[in-house]
Amino acid sequence: MDTSELHNVPRNTGWIEVVCGCMFSGKTEELIRRARRAEIAKQRVAIFKPRIDNRYSAQHIVSHSEQSLTSTVVDDASEILLLCKDAQVVGVDEGQFFKANLVEVCEKLANDGKRVIVAGLDQDYRGKPFEPMPQLLAVAEYITKTLAICVVCGNPADRTQRKTLNADRVLVGAKDIYEARCRHCFEPPSE
Repeated sequence: MDTSELHNVPRNTGWIEVVCGCMFSGKTEELIRRARRAEIAKQRVAIFKPRIDNRYSAQHIVSHSEQSLTSTVVDDASEILLLCKDAQVVGVDEGQFFKANLVEVCEKLANDGKRVIVAGLDQDYRGKPFEPMPQLLAVAEYITKTLAICVVCGNPADRTQRKTLNADRVLVGAKDIYEARCRHCFEPPSE
């Protein structure tokens, strides 16, 4: 839920918002929407993405629907602390590509009074929790789970089906490698 829709929005404190779901569910689009609304409210916004995510642009976060927002590329979440000192709102895309220290960084930012918005996959291609997102969900004040549409049956989808045999946990790609599936149509790889 967008905090602007809440009756009891926190004041004089920071907080963490997590936007999670499967691929093609609109996570990055929602992060961009929230960041743009913060900019309209004249808040200082800083957006970050992991270097590994170079699918659409090197310097922007880009949704599958081609919406984009300028971002800073980082190799490790700890860099965010140094690069967002003046920001009131900090956005992080593709949270699942960061190490476990992303949770500590987000907690520090929120404790310093910043609004922190993290978007990322909550499950990997096997349907297993995709760290560090579950740990972020545990400490977040606000959680939004986005759903896609199952390409097989049209039901709401919350799983990411990998279409290749590559067994690496992290394999950056888009429609060429992945598709959204519902619980019923999802076919996890055999272990």
